[in-house]
Amino acid sequence: MKHTIWIVDVTNRDGVQTSRLGLSKFQKTMLNCYLNELGVAFSEFGFPTTSHETNYLNANLELVKQGIITKTRLSGWLRAVEEDVDLAYKNVPGLQYCNLSMSTSDQMLAGKFGGRFDRKAILNKAVHAVKAAKAKGALGVGVNAEDASRTDLDFLVEFACAAKEAGASRFRYCDTLGYDTPDVIYTRIRKIAEASGIGIELHCHNDLGMAVANSVMGAKGAVDGGVEAFINTTVNGLGERAGNADLVSCLLAIVHGSGMGDYKLNPNIRLNKAWQLAKYASYAFGVPIPINQPAVGANAFAHESGIHADGALKDRRNYELYDFEELGRGEPEVIETGRVITTGEYGGIKGFRNVYEKLELEFKNDAHAREILELVRYANVHNQLPLVESELRFIYHHPDIAAKVMTITPHYLGEEKNA
Repeated sequence: MKHTIWIVDVTNRDGVQTSRLGLSKFQKTMLNCYLNELGVAFSEFGFPTTSHETNYLNANLELVKQGIITKTRLSGWLRAVEEDVDLAYKNVPGLQYCNLSMSTSDQMLAGKFGGRFDRKAILNKAVHAVKAAKAKGALGVGVNAEDASRTDLDFLVEFACAAKEAGASRFRYCDTLGYDTPDVIYTRIRKIAEASGIGIELHCHNDLGMAVANSVMGAKGAVDGGVEAFINTTVNGLGERAGNADLVSCLLAIVHGSGMGDYKLNPNIRLNKAWQLAKYASYAFGVPIPINQPAVGANAFAHESGIHADGALKDRRNYELYDFEELGRGEPEVIETGRVITTGEYGGIKGFRNVYEKLELEFKNDAHAREILELVRYANVHNQLPLVESELRFIYHHPDIAAKVMTITPHYLGEEKNA
């Protein structure tokens, strides 16, 4: 589908790197399930070379095997070096998709690598890493050019062509510092697309407030250059420093933006799942959705001025570009003001059963109930937050996966190390 724009959400890789924030492994798992319901093409779900991610990554790949995650492909992130590829497939042998990252700008070569590598060296490293990943059985490999927006264009073309020849299926253009502007990124991406013929991912940061605009214009450049386009997003725009391109904003820009009629969104996308996803991410990260956030903010469909209120009441199209129902909004939210029974890390069996009865979930026997209670207790400790309904349901239906996701064994040798 030449004119289709696909979404690669990177919340579970880049979003969780937001300073002072993070998600538990269980919350990351839930986010993958929400992304699957929304229908995004890929979730960059973590770091297969990082030991504390191993159980989580393997457990989520089991969700794919079991037909629970069906629409979203799970992709790992690692450095574009053979050693990382070997370790990744040792830790996560079932990994089918990955993105291999290498810094490409002269600034990074000097300031990050200290002049130890030149352009030829990083090109060779990337090529060998791609071949290694393909040899390990990767079905799809993306190659990332970190700081691409400050990298010489001719070298980016060379880098993309070499990646494609080695077996990569996508080239990720990283506007790592949010440096690009929409017209510039369109021109650069189109030239890379026309010269290389490889699918292009747009990975844009929001340091100048243009991550969404740059992502959409870059995707247009890729499509106009004759290749598939992929946009990297995070839920609610979270990410390092000023964040990444917001998922819902990008979706709406493609669907409703002026001049986007010839560009199609991945047909699996179900926009009516956007509101639930945004709310869950806000709760899990502990970051309120800004009141003026496009589509999902509290004021996104609020009107106060006389002219606006009058116009919206006569015909919502006067002052609303899209419908709140399209995003899954509009249902009343019930807040209990009387007696509330909850279950947590210190919860007992009576209160626990009451919570699950309200969810209309039954237990086979007392032993089954106590097994699920134990997992719910651990999940509360793991998240350090009360569990929401979707999490309680997940534990009930997939207890083995939940247990594996929450199991982390530190690689600490203690006295043995010092002996």
